[in-house]
Amino acid sequence: MDPLDSLMDVFRLDGRVAAITGGARGIGYETARLFIAAGARVVLLDLDDRAVTEAATRLGPAASGLRLDVSADDDVARAFESIVAEQGRLDVLVNNAGMALRRPTIELSLAEWQRVVDVNMTGVFLCARMAARHMLHAGGGVIVNTASIMGLSGGGLYPNISYQATKGAVVNMTRALAVEWAAGGVRVNAVAPTWVDTEFIGPLKANAALMDRIRQMTPLGRLAQPAEVAHAILFLASPASAMVTGHVLAVDGGFLAQ
Repeated sequence: MDPLDSLMDVFRLDGRVAAITGGARGIGYETARLFIAAGARVVLLDLDDRAVTEAATRLGPAASGLRLDVSADDDVARAFESIVAEQGRLDVLVNNAGMALRRPTIELSLAEWQRVVDVNMTGVFLCARMAARHMLHAGGGVIVNTASIMGLSGGGLYPNISYQATKGAVVNMTRALAVEWAAGGVRVNAVAPTWVDTEFIGPLKANAALMDRIRQMTPLGRLAQPAEVAHAILFLASPASAMVTGHVLAVDGGFLAQ
């Protein structure tokens, strides 16, 4: 046998069950597609009921979909209990659901601020807490959070305070949970993507001058593709990263290295 054949096995997820929030499109969907190729069964979780059902259908029999409001405690509890009841286990959680309201800070209402906090920060907390209850009981698991370069940078191209603040919280929540749950066999890491070519930045892509500036500020000179972020998530979710926890992996074309 070629040694590389067994080497690649460390990236496999055979027999594992993964839940992916924000799984109906973009990074979440590409991560689900990759996880299935690596042997996992995947449960897509998304606020858009129709989109998550259609996404699961496209992915085939290894995927299923559930509507989930990540900011609602009871909804999160029901969803994760349903996953464990139907799948028999939960090995991986990808906390990918997120939103942005790009407003000048002095114009951002408290309700708008709270809405972003509820999804980007509280949603990560609620899903991680519920997943960890099952994982700690089972003896281990993996959580991968989607942070952002804006959780490690003040930005500057446009105001986005609620996004930057909540993604910064995800960065340190990742570290804190990794330390707290390490003894129970639960690893917690995060990816920090740059601007990714998805619907999420649709309003920004309509501004050609802004897109040119983003490319100029990125050493590799381009946006990331969803699959490129999914590749990093697979690494962090797989046995290949067995000694990695509390880490934030930038997938940013060199942006944060400047």
